[in-house]
Amino acid sequence: MESVAITLFPFLLVIVAICFSFCDANSNVLCIESERNALLKFKNDLVDPSNRLSSWVEGGDCCKWLGVVCHNSTGHINQLHLAAPLPVPHFDAPVAEWEAYHRSKNNSPLRGKIISSLLELKHLSSLDLSNNNFRSNIPKFLGMLRSLTYLNLSHAQFQGGIPHNLGNLSKLQYLDLGGNYLKPKSLQWVSGLSFLQYLDLSYADLRKATDWLQATFQHPSLLELHLSACSLEDDPSPINVNSTKSLVVLDLSENNFSSVPMSIFGLHGLLSIDLSSNSLEGPISDYFRNISFLEVLDLSGNLLKSFTPNSLFSLNHLQFLNLSSNEIDQDVSEILLSLSRCCLDCLESLDMSHNHLFGHLIDQLGHFKNLAHLSLAANNISGSIPLSIGELSSLKFFDVSENQLNGTFPDCFGQLESLETLNLGCNLLEGVVSETHFSNIKRLTTLEASQNRLRFQPNSSWILPFQCRIIKLGQWHLGPKFPRWLKFQKNLSVLDMSNAGISDILPTWFLNLSTQFEYLNLSYNQLKGGISHLNVREFVDLRSNRFTGPLPRVFPTLQYLMLSNNSFSGPLFKLVCNPLRKGPMECLAIKGNLLSGEILDCWNHWRGLDYLNLENNNLTGKIPPSLGHLNLSVLNLRNNDMFGELPSTLQLSTSLIMLDLSDNHFSGSVPTWIGDKLSKLEILSLRSNNFEGHIPQKICQLQSLRILDLGNNNISGSIPKCFSNLSAMANKSNQNSYMFQWSITRTNLFCMRILLVLKGRVDEYSTTLGLVTSMCLLTNRLIGAIPKELGSLVELQSLNLSGNLLIGNRPNEIGNMELESLDLSMNQLNGEIPSSFSNLNFLNHFNVSYNNLTGQIPTSTQLQSFGNFSYMGNHLYGPPLTKNRSTYRSNVNWLYVSIVLGFVMGFSSVVAPLFYIRSWRHEYYRKLDHIGRKLYMSLGYYG
Repeated sequence: MESVAITLFPFLLVIVAICFSFCDANSNVLCIESERNALLKFKNDLVDPSNRLSSWVEGGDCCKWLGVVCHNSTGHINQLHLAAPLPVPHFDAPVAEWEAYHRSKNNSPLRGKIISSLLELKHLSSLDLSNNNFRSNIPKFLGMLRSLTYLNLSHAQFQGGIPHNLGNLSKLQYLDLGGNYLKPKSLQWVSGLSFLQYLDLSYADLRKATDWLQATFQHPSLLELHLSACSLEDDPSPINVNSTKSLVVLDLSENNFSSVPMSIFGLHGLLSIDLSSNSLEGPISDYFRNISFLEVLDLSGNLLKSFTPNSLFSLNHLQFLNLSSNEIDQDVSEILLSLSRCCLDCLESLDMSHNHLFGHLIDQLGHFKNLAHLSLAANNISGSIPLSIGELSSLKFFDVSENQLNGTFPDCFGQLESLETLNLGCNLLEGVVSETHFSNIKRLTTLEASQNRLRFQPNSSWILPFQCRIIKLGQWHLGPKFPRWLKFQKNLSVLDMSNAGISDILPTWFLNLSTQFEYLNLSYNQLKGGISHLNVREFVDLRSNRFTGPLPRVFPTLQYLMLSNNSFSGPLFKLVCNPLRKGPMECLAIKGNLLSGEILDCWNHWRGLDYLNLENNNLTGKIPPSLGHLNLSVLNLRNNDMFGELPSTLQLSTSLIMLDLSDNHFSGSVPTWIGDKLSKLEILSLRSNNFEGHIPQKICQLQSLRILDLGNNNISGSIPKCFSNLSAMANKSNQNSYMFQWSITRTNLFCMRILLVLKGRVDEYSTTLGLVTSMCLLTNRLIGAIPKELGSLVELQSLNLSGNLLIGNRPNEIGNMELESLDLSMNQLNGEIPSSFSNLNFLNHFNVSYNNLTGQIPTSTQLQSFGNFSYMGNHLYGPPLTKNRSTYRSNVNWLYVSIVLGFVMGFSSVVAPLFYIRSWRHEYYRKLDHIGRKLYMSLGYYG
């Protein structure tokens, strides 16, 4: 729900004065020289990066200077407005908020020292230094500017205590010190501000200011109080406070209250209470009904469990109610009925999103005639959307996304002429949406209904009756033709038509739309053809289509570019080496295309890139050194034709979580700096390359390593015993992993994927990757015994050491692991299978074939469940093999006996007579000579 502010104090006069400071209001007034000199001295101690005080020059008329307002008749400076740019608004913030931000963003924050020359401005009544970067204490001399009625020092990086002499500003009516790093020990000075009506101390640490309650709640003239994020907590011994009757707006959000402070309920004149983002527990307090004039109540972001019928029974003036992001587990119909009894005719905004509400929406919902904002998103509400919704003639915002609503797209939406935002995404709606559903909705700016089973195929000449800024219709059926009704949308900024059954050429008119997108998602369709350029500022997702041709030109400020699983071809040069690139790109994913050529060494202007995936292409050459300077979190170059040694600059990428260079032709030894520098690495795959040499001991320093794949190389030497130090394979540390922290801040667009050899086959792991631990060293030239230290890796799920030259017995300690897959095949291991292997109760793949193992297979539930293939090529017996011990020994003895007897009989019957009987030997050689002459004559005849 949008934040709601109720202010009775006429501060609009201040805004008007600011406007005059940028106009020609002072054109006929000449400033006073002493005041001009005071401002010049003040400027000299400031750092002004954007030179916005360039008009402040010697001899100029200071009444015309930027930010200066003079009295129309006396010429005295009475207002000084030097606020820096506003904070960047939220992505979905109102257009007006974005426009205000863009107007101010050219003004860089001022820095430096605020000097006492301002005391020369005896008539100064308004001072605004907000949103700057002073990084100092609040100057004490400000308490001597006794003419001040307005003082705004918010978000200016002030720190330390609050000067007590601010209490000397007896005329002050407005004081905003919010958004700084202040740590006052007392608020006693507030009592000196007898005319104060507005006070904002948000983000000040008030843990030591134990008098905050008395100093604020008892103030006789205070109308509006903001103490958001002040580290306030429950008072173990509540004090009875004779509360003021003047306070009408109270903001105690983002504190640590577990229950509502009882002192609030003595503030009978309150119109607005904000207790959001605390730790309030249990049911909603019944005490709120004592504040009968309450119009705004925000309890969002707490731990509230339920809503009792009497909680808000007396709130007959309630206009705005926000209960979102709690744990309310209740039938939504009960809550709506309770609200209809108290505020049916006055409620304008209701937000109960992100709870555990269930049940159906009732027809009484249509009786809230003044309701303009309704959000029930992210609950478990089922059933259909009631037709009575169409009676809400004032409704502007309707969000029931992420529920289990079913049925069709209601016809009643066509009656909501005031509707601006409609969000039905992630439900079970189905059926056909027609043109009539939108015929009377002319103010709609946001249409979000992705992830439903809806079909929309209007007449090709139909034109939407509204101009949208956001359209999200992912998983609708909009195809097969590309929707032509988009052609006349002039304000479109966000478009999602992913997985929409479109199989068409991307039309040229769409690429040339006058609107400039911020977000474009056309993924998982069958779109084809080439793309020359993309006029998108921030986010592009064209994955899993059939686009061809070279990579498109992109906007210099683009932050996310996903083109994976298409047929784009050609080199990366124009995209990567574009000198016009501005700002950081966070994600570049072009896997599964036909890209060719080398990855050129021009990544220096890509600083800020976090995710790079170029797997499954035809790229060649070496890894460019500049790639290592990006400090990536994910680098995936799997399945290309790249070669050479790994550049040493990669050790500068200390934020790497995943490094996948498998299925290439990289060579050289595995670098020791991988273990020494890449301490956050959790996934390392160098499989199917030409690496050689020993496994470096430094690898054992990778405490977070969960997946290690060095298979199919030429690595020699022994398996390091220090592998026991790989603590992520030995301890349950999933939720503390870097990969977990990285993934929760991204969407599934950044889902890590990797091919792993588990359970005897190669599979791709993605959504479950964070749960996998694996070590694969197959098909190398490793020698020596399997170190018993591997047995300490009890969290390891898969161990594959097949296809090496390992010898000796298998360590008993392996039986203590919780392996699901164990492959020791095609080595030179001998001895018996340890009896401890019978403890491997989670095995679903086991292979010890083609070794020199002997003896009986240990008895267990798992080992007997595998077929003969897992044990063949050894000298084993017992289940699951059909051979028992005696049969095995008998067969082997008779084999050797038959071989020896056959040799003896053949030697004695053929070779021995020739050797011992002379006449036989001479006849044998004459016969051979005769045959030789016959062959010679035959060859001569036919030759």
